[in-house]
Amino acid sequence: MNQLSPSALTSEPGVSRYATLAQALRARVVAGEWPPGFALPAESQLAGEHGVALGTMRRALELLVEQGFIDRIHGKGTFVRQGLTGATMLRFFRFDSGTGEVPESRILQRSRVSAPAAVSRTLGIGAGEPVLRMHRLRHMGGQPRLFEELWLPLDLFEPLAEDDLSTWDDLLYPMFARRLQVNVHRALDEIEFAQLSAAQARHLGLPAGHPCAQVQRSAFDLTGRCVEVRITRGDAHAFHYSVAIT
Repeated sequence: MNQLSPSALTSEPGVSRYATLAQALRARVVAGEWPPGFALPAESQLAGEHGVALGTMRRALELLVEQGFIDRIHGKGTFVRQGLTGATMLRFFRFDSGTGEVPESRILQRSRVSAPAAVSRTLGIGAGEPVLRMHRLRHMGGQPRLFEELWLPLDLFEPLAEDDLSTWDDLLYPMFARRLQVNVHRALDEIEFAQLSAAQARHLGLPAGHPCAQVQRSAFDLTGRCVEVRITRGDAHAFHYSVAIT
């Protein structure tokens, strides 16, 4: 067990003891000692391991809840937050029938390429470094609904470059976690509108130049590293997104 001694928890000037403790606990999560979905030991046990008061431990855990690393479930315990499963792009469109249907996915193209400059910057890799690029088509009710282009850093996703596509899941994030231990912890989606190229439109059964809603995603693991850049395109006439403001 990668426990830290009480002396290792000495806070830096201006940093509270519970914040330093939260950093130590987060390091154990990032290191994989406590994987996603794992139930953390009791608060009293953790406090004893780190040589801190129970109140300090509770405040540190509250901070990790606020930061999205753990969940506290009443009557059950404290758990490392599961990675994102799909963070579905369907929430931006009216394709969903309300049945919770998982869209079928088909990889149309997969290749090792040099990362475009914008992708390199977002992934935090050197200009032109190799990435795995994929084109993916997602269907609902037998109809093509979303066309996606993905870039994945090759140092993490090399095993998928030659993998049998017939074994892939419709949802990629759970597969990344299960097969590669890459857990997508959070994602940033940016929406804009554009026009479909002839190739993109053909895959979606729409005319070239048809307006599309375009969602660019940057997905991050527990360490804060960007592990995926994705652009999803769908019929702009089906775009729908609502936000509750309170």
